[in-house]
Amino acid sequence: MKLVMTLLVRDEADIVDAQIAYHLDAGVDFVVATDNRSEDATTEILERYAREGVLHLIREPGDDLRQSEWVTRMARLAAADLAADWVINADADEFWHARGASLKELFAAVSGRFGAVRGAWRNFVPRPDDGRFFAERMTARLSAPSFHPHPLSTHFKSAHRARPDVRIGRGNHEALADDLVALRGWYPIEILHFPVRSYEHCRRKYVTQFVALERNAEKGIPGHMAEAYEAYRADRLDDFYAPLVVDDATLEAGLADGTYSVDTRLRDRLRALGFGAPGGPSRVADAPRTPLEEAAQFAAEYTVLGETDLGSSFGARIDELEARLARLERSPAARVRRLVGSLRS
Repeated sequence: MKLVMTLLVRDEADIVDAQIAYHLDAGVDFVVATDNRSEDATTEILERYAREGVLHLIREPGDDLRQSEWVTRMARLAAADLAADWVINADADEFWHARGASLKELFAAVSGRFGAVRGAWRNFVPRPDDGRFFAERMTARLSAPSFHPHPLSTHFKSAHRARPDVRIGRGNHEALADDLVALRGWYPIEILHFPVRSYEHCRRKYVTQFVALERNAEKGIPGHMAEAYEAYRADRLDDFYAPLVVDDATLEAGLADGTYSVDTRLRDRLRALGFGAPGGPSRVADAPRTPLEEAAQFAAEYTVLGETDLGSSFGARIDELEARLARLERSPAARVRRLVGSLRS
């Protein structure tokens, strides 16, 4: 089996090296990466992996953040040119972890009736920035997720069988093709997700992406991203970011009431791969859980994904309907009807 990961990045130098190394170690055979106008060290990191022969680099100069279009291009390339069997469409802040098996073992076990498998986000919260590597600081995970317009909203992502005609939906949540039937209601993959890692990352992510999305506004702009940009324009980005940060006292209270859990799996794995600096402060610890307790907690968390699935399914259909209506409105027949109507009025 050949497993290919796609990756769309812009200015992700603080995390992208670890993200690629982690997935290559976890069973990904090859990476197709699109670098969209990075100005930090992201491009150099991607070029290094390309020289090592494990990454194909696409440089995308577009300034309108056409994520669905660009990821679709990579997923189709994985099928048509790289002979992939399965494709993971990941973001730089995601670390895919198969529960109870390796990624390849999991995909090999999927019945031929199904073409897409879901992974559930497990969102790690921002912690006070003391200058350490993100995985050393961010070991606290939200354990009471909900589906809402917020940086820490829960959601699923889809891995899929490689198809040259696949279309990747908004946010990489859905993979669409005639024979890609999603295996719904089963989430055998945890996606360890680090969506906001520092104040600077918050500014870079939401403000830069909002400006790009404005040039592609017909696709819609997520509410929290618009909120962050408006706060930035009013010189109040601190007011948006500060409530996301979980300090020690808040974490201790959240561990007691079940809002948060301490999860060091990524930190420990990345340490083994040479990332991070062991020995830094670890101020708050969580009580260890048995495998059965961990499984029960995960099951309780992903029950909310039914709502996410419903919203995603209807969202994809609405997007398709809006696109069809827009094409009809641009058609010659529509222009003639509008002209006739104006002459009658």
